[in-house]
Amino acid sequence: MHGKQQQQQQQQQGKGVVAPKGCVTVRVGAEGEEQRRFAVPLDHLKHPLFGALLEEAEREYGFEQQGAIAIPCRVDRFVHVESLIDQDLHHGGHHLVDLDAGAGAAAAHHHHHNSQIHLHLPRFAGCFRA
Repeated sequence: MHGKQQQQQQQQQGKGVVAPKGCVTVRVGAEGEEQRRFAVPLDHLKHPLFGALLEEAEREYGFEQQGAIAIPCRVDRFVHVESLIDQDLHHGGHHLVDLDAGAGAAAAHHHHHNSQIHLHLPRFAGCFRA
């Protein structure tokens, strides 16, 4: 499906919510799971954890993706990885936004921890295929 047709179809399905300024739209979902769209702050793209997600997307889909970046990872794992990235970058204003939240409303997923961040990469093996 071509870009304009895909955009029209998404808007007809109630998925015409656009990512806020400073964010990029990504589609997330493992095989057999319904994909969800998220607005991810642009500076998350430089983080090593997000880089690993992008490498997996490249292996799975190649560079010829149209529209939003597709990430082949379970949604719950993606949200968790994004929360770790958000904590690591100490964001004050940019947070992961679920563009497919009910009734077209965007819901921010964010929480603070007073402890230091410890990234345990093996825990994310479920997002990546060996």
